[in-house]
Amino acid sequence: MSSEVTVRPAEVAEQLGQYTVIDVRTPGEYAAGHLPGAHNVPLDALPTALPALKAAAARGRLLLVCASGSRSATACARLAAADVPAATLVGGTTAWAEQGRPVEREAGDRAVWPMERQVRLAAGSLVVAGLALGTRFPRARWLSAAIGGGLVFSAVSGTCGMAAVLGRLPHNRPRTGDLAATLEALAH
Repeated sequence: MSSEVTVRPAEVAEQLGQYTVIDVRTPGEYAAGHLPGAHNVPLDALPTALPALKAAAARGRLLLVCASGSRSATACARLAAADVPAATLVGGTTAWAEQGRPVEREAGDRAVWPMERQVRLAAGSLVVAGLALGTRFPRARWLSAAIGGGLVFSAVSGTCGMAAVLGRLPHNRPRTGDLAATLEALAH
C-alpha cells in the first residue's frame, strides 16, 4: 500500500482553509507565486522543520506543494517515515495556476527562475563551455561528458545533484529570520 496521499487542485480549492499548506520549493521559487496562505519550508530544511511540522499536523491536515508535485512527493515520503501524515498537490503550483486558481506573491520579493530552468541553464552552459574549451584543450570535453552523465543519472534516479548545489546559492536560500518565523508559526 502506498503511503503517498495525493489531492487534485479542484479538491484543494474547495477545502483550502482546512489545510496547512507547506511549499517545499526554494525561497526564490516561492516568491514567484505560491498558494494562498502557504508557508515556505524548502525541501532541504525539512529535517530542521520536523518538530514544527509534527505540531502543525497534530492540529490539522498538511498539504505539501512544489512546482510540479515531484519535490512535494519526496517531502511527503520523508514526513511519512517520521510518522507525520501529509498530502501532496498533484501537478503542484503549475497545475494550480493553470486552472486559474489564485497565487500570492510577497511584496518586495524578487522572483527567480524555477529550479528546473536554473538546472537547464547551468547544465547547458557547462556543456557548451566544455565543447568550446575542447577545441583548444581536448581534455575539457570531459566536462561535457560528465554533465551529460550527470543528467542521465538524474533522470534514472529521480534526484538532481545540480539542483541541490544551485539550491545553496544566495538567491535560492531563505533568509534566516524567514525560516525561523515560519517554523515558529507552524509550531504554535
